[in-house]
Amino acid sequence: MPQTLVRYSKIIEIVGDIIRVQVPESAHKKETGPRFNDLAVVEGSDGSLSLAQVINLSNNTVALQVFRGTKGVSTDSSVRFLGHPMEATYSENILGRVFRGTGEPIDGGPELSQDPKIPIGGPSVNPVRRILASKMIRTNVPMIDVFNCLVESQKIPIFSVAGEPFNPFLARIGIQADADIVVFGGLGLIFDDYYFFRKTFEDAGVFSRTVMFVNLASDPIVERLLIPDMVLAVAERFAVEEGKRVLVLLSDMTSFADALKEVSIAMDQVPANRGYPGDLYSQLARRYEKACDYSKGGSVTILTVTTMPGDDVTHPVPDNTGYITEGQFYLHDGVLDPFGSLSRLKQNVIGKVTREDHGQIMNAMIRFYSGGKDAEQKQAMAFELSDYDRKLLKFSKLFKERFMDINVSLPLEQALDLSWKTLAECFTPQELLMKQTLIDKYFPKNLEAKEEPKEEETA
Repeated sequence: MPQTLVRYSKIIEIVGDIIRVQVPESAHKKETGPRFNDLAVVEGSDGSLSLAQVINLSNNTVALQVFRGTKGVSTDSSVRFLGHPMEATYSENILGRVFRGTGEPIDGGPELSQDPKIPIGGPSVNPVRRILASKMIRTNVPMIDVFNCLVESQKIPIFSVAGEPFNPFLARIGIQADADIVVFGGLGLIFDDYYFFRKTFEDAGVFSRTVMFVNLASDPIVERLLIPDMVLAVAERFAVEEGKRVLVLLSDMTSFADALKEVSIAMDQVPANRGYPGDLYSQLARRYEKACDYSKGGSVTILTVTTMPGDDVTHPVPDNTGYITEGQFYLHDGVLDPFGSLSRLKQNVIGKVTREDHGQIMNAMIRFYSGGKDAEQKQAMAFELSDYDRKLLKFSKLFKERFMDINVSLPLEQALDLSWKTLAECFTPQELLMKQTLIDKYFPKNLEAKEEPKEEETA
C-alpha cells in the first residue's frame, strides 16, 4: 500500500508511447516494487493522469508503455506504480456491453467500476484439467460443418486477405454458432467494421449473450495488445466458473502482431523476420493456448481472422500461426477453399456425434469437386471432354452454388441430405464408390443422373 504513494520523477527517455523512468535498486527488492506487467499512473506537470504498463525491467530502469500515448508527458512528469496488473471487469453485467482496450465501457451504458475485477494475461490451462476435444460446434455453414468441423476447445484461424468479406463471415458465425457465450475482440478496426459487428449482433438478437472488446484504428496502438488478454480472461471465467461453452472471435491477429512489432522497435529490440519480434511465436501461442475443454466446467473455442499481406502464406504471422493452431480456413474470392482449409480435430466428431454417412459424404464430395477442377482445366485448354467429364463439370457448378458460397446457411443434416441429392443429380450409385449400405439408405431413389447433351462437332 505505501508503494502507491511513492512517486518517481526521474524520467530519462520518451520514445513514441514508451517512457523510461529511473527507479532506485532498493525499490526493486521490496515486495511492493515495480513488477513486469504491473500498472502505473503517469502524472503530467499539468495534473493530467495517464495509465501505463510495465513492459521491461532493467537494473534501475523501468520501461512503461502509456496507453493513451505520451502526448502531454514530459521529463518533469512523475510515475506511481499501482502494484497490480491490468484487470478486466467480470460479472453478469458485462453481457451485452462494449469495452475498449483499457477495460472501460464505451457503449454509453452504466459504469461498472464497482463490479468484480479479474487479472488478465495469466498462464495457460494445466493439461491435467483438460479433456480430449469431442464435441462439435454447429455453425450452419456447410463448408465448415460438413467438410471441416469446428470442435469445442479448438483454436483455428481464418486465413484471408484485405478486401475479402472475413468480418461479415465472422459475425455470421458468431450469430449462428451453437455456443452459450460469444466474446468478441476487435483489433485495429475501422469504425464502420465496429459498427457493423455491433449492429449485426443486435439485429440478430444475440447481443445479450455477447461481450465486445474493441480497439479502433484511431485508438492508441498500445491498447491493441491488451484486447486478446481481456477477451480470453473473461472467456476463461465464463467457462470455468459457470460451465459455459464460450466462442472467442478475434479480428484481426495480424494487426495484433503489427502492434507487437511497433512496440519492439521502440524498445530497440533486435528484429527477426520482416521486423517482427523474435518472440512472435510465443506471443501468439500464449493467446491461442487458452483454448480448452475443461474437465470440470465448460469450454473455450478460439476462431480468429489472420490476414496475409500480399496473400503470402509464408508471411511471419500466418506462418507462425499455422504451427500453433489446429488447422485453418482459407477464405478467398468470397468462398472457403475446400483444398486449403483443414480441421485437424474433425475426426473426433465426424461419424461419432454426427450422422453415420458424414465421413463418406465428405470424402466423396471433395473427390468429385477435385475431378471437376481437372475437367475445367481440360475444357479451358480445348481438350475433348468425356461423358464423365461433363458429369464432373455439372457437379462442380452445383457444388459451388449450393455449398461454397459463404452466405449459404444450412443445418448439418440438411446439408448432408443436399449432398446426397447433388450426387444423385450428377452420378449413378455405381460411380460414387461409397459403402453400399449407405447408398441403400440415403441415396435418393427418385433422382437419376441425366446425360448432359453433347456439343455438336463442327467440321
